[in-house]
Amino acid sequence: MRASLLPPAAGVGFKPRHFEHILSGPQPLGFIEVHAENYMGQGGPPHAQLARLRQDYALSLHGVGLSIGGAQPLDAAHLRRLRALCDRYAPASFSEHLAWSSHGPAFLNDLLPLPYTEATLARVVAHVAEVQDCLGRQMLLENPATYLGFAESRIPETEFLAEVARRTGCGLLLDVNNVVVAAANQGFAPRAYLAAFPLAMVGEIHLAGHAAVPAGAATLLIDAHGTPVDDQVWALYAEVLARTGPVATLIEWDNDVPAWPVLRREAARAGALLRQAAQGVAA
Repeated sequence: MRASLLPPAAGVGFKPRHFEHILSGPQPLGFIEVHAENYMGQGGPPHAQLARLRQDYALSLHGVGLSIGGAQPLDAAHLRRLRALCDRYAPASFSEHLAWSSHGPAFLNDLLPLPYTEATLARVVAHVAEVQDCLGRQMLLENPATYLGFAESRIPETEFLAEVARRTGCGLLLDVNNVVVAAANQGFAPRAYLAAFPLAMVGEIHLAGHAAVPAGAATLLIDAHGTPVDDQVWALYAEVLARTGPVATLIEWDNDVPAWPVLRREAARAGALLRQAAQGVAA
C-alpha cells in the first residue's frame, strides 16, 4: 500500500483565480491540494489546469464527501470516481475527515461530529480500510473542528485517531486550526491535546484562519477558512514542528479568497518555519 509521498514543504489549496499567478514563476510551494469532489467530472478547464499544475508540483487530494463516520455504507459510486481520479493523477497523498456528511441519498454541506464509542470506532475502521483497499494507497484521516461533544463518548479523540491508524495502517492529518477551534468551543487546552496526539503518524498538517462569533456570554470559534492563519495557530504549529521535524503543511483559504500575493506570503511563512525545523533536526 502506497504511503503519503508529499514533500516536507508548504502547499496551498488551489483556486482557479490563482492559476496564472502560480505559473508565472517560482513559488514557495512544494505541493498543491484540491478537493477531490471538484474534479470528478471528465474534462474541461478544471482538469486542464490541474494537469498543468501536476507537471510542476506534487498533488494532494483532499476528500470532503466520503462520510467516513457515517452510519450507512460508503457510496460505491463515489469510491469508484475517487479511484479513477487517483489513477488519473497519481497524487502524492489522499486525505479525508473524521466526520459524517450524508444521510441516505442526501449530502449535507457540512462535516458533522461523531460520538467516540467502540461502535463508532469499529465503523470508522471498516470504512477507512475499505477506502484504502479500493484506492490501493494509504489515506490520511483529519482531526475535526468540533462545536460540541457527545455525552456517550468514552474514548478521547486523540486515542480514537491513534487506534484507527493502528488498526488500519492509515496516516493522520493534523489540522492545528481545528485543534484551536475545538479547544475553545469545548473548553480544553490545545497544548494538552497536542501533547497526546500521535504525531509519529502525521503525514500532513493543515493551517487555516477561523472566525469568532458571539454565542450568548461566550464566543464561538468557527472553522471558516476565510482569514489569515491566527497567531495562536502559528505558535502551536512551531511547537509541533519542534517535535516532528518538517512535515508537509497546507495553507487552507477557501472563503473570501485573497489575491495571490497574500496567500503566497502565508505559504512563505510556513516554509520559513519548516526550514527552521529542518535545521533543528540537523543540529
